[in-house]
Amino acid sequence: MPKQTQIGLGLAAIGRPEYINIKKEDIKQTEAVFKENAMQVLDDAYRFGIRYFDVAPSYGKGEQFLIDWHNARHYPDVTLSTKWGYTYMANWELGYAGKHEVKEHSLSKLLEQWKVSQALFPKLKIYQVHSATLESGIFTNTEVLQELHRIKKETGMQIGVSTSGANQAEIIETALNIQVEGEDLFSSFQVTYNVFEQSTFKILKTLLGNNKTVIIKEALANGRVFPNKNFLNYSAAYSYFNLLSKQYNVGVDAIALRFIIDSLQPDYVLSGALTSSQLQDNLKALTFQLTSEDIHQLQIFASPSKAYWDERSALAWR
Repeated sequence: MPKQTQIGLGLAAIGRPEYINIKKEDIKQTEAVFKENAMQVLDDAYRFGIRYFDVAPSYGKGEQFLIDWHNARHYPDVTLSTKWGYTYMANWELGYAGKHEVKEHSLSKLLEQWKVSQALFPKLKIYQVHSATLESGIFTNTEVLQELHRIKKETGMQIGVSTSGANQAEIIETALNIQVEGEDLFSSFQVTYNVFEQSTFKILKTLLGNNKTVIIKEALANGRVFPNKNFLNYSAAYSYFNLLSKQYNVGVDAIALRFIIDSLQPDYVLSGALTSSQLQDNLKALTFQLTSEDIHQLQIFASPSKAYWDERSALAWR
């Protein structure tokens, strides 16, 4: 029997005033207003049936918002996940000219961020390396790997990696081969997979077949699934999205999310909604099912992985 995919909420857009995305909602850009919105969206998400929440220290105030919400609500049935390895640098400055987040997969950064993140325990069930790469040295840093293993043994949490870039499959394969004290270290994988970026399909199916936890991020391709005159390369996809949207009486976002659910059956697919209304639209993905012909047609719109990631790298923070 196919695994039943849950839609979770990722806080990347909720915790900071600018994010890599095409669609933009008007929310007054102050920390107080953002926190009020975050608390409302988190409350609504729980009310709508969402039980999985994903965050990271680099999501501006996102991790603190989740900690505050968790401490206030004490819901017994939620699953929380966070990451380590990126530091938020923009300091709530709109139009920030530098790097909004800086990667550092060092032991000192792990210890620094774990000290804060563990406030989410015991509902914190998955702790991830944020955007693991071969170049960052994470997979050869014995001290870091041993510390992650210690955290795993002491807490019982899953240790995972999140991936980005054209070589996601290679990163996943490398992570799968990491053992500490004769045990596999990584059992959770948060991966970009969507209508336009399907290069990880085969390895994700392998992970699921081996009972690894698979979490899908960037399901809406940072907003590129929505019709946009700046992306004429997706014109055929936009036409087909529109057709399916009318057929199932849902938005394009629900079509994109449902494609992931029906083609892959991951454990979780993340909504990156900024508002409760966006989240409600996303959740309509659970009200219908695509046909095999729909899925086949959507699979045709996959882009070459390098082209997809080059395009993503050129997107502006908004």
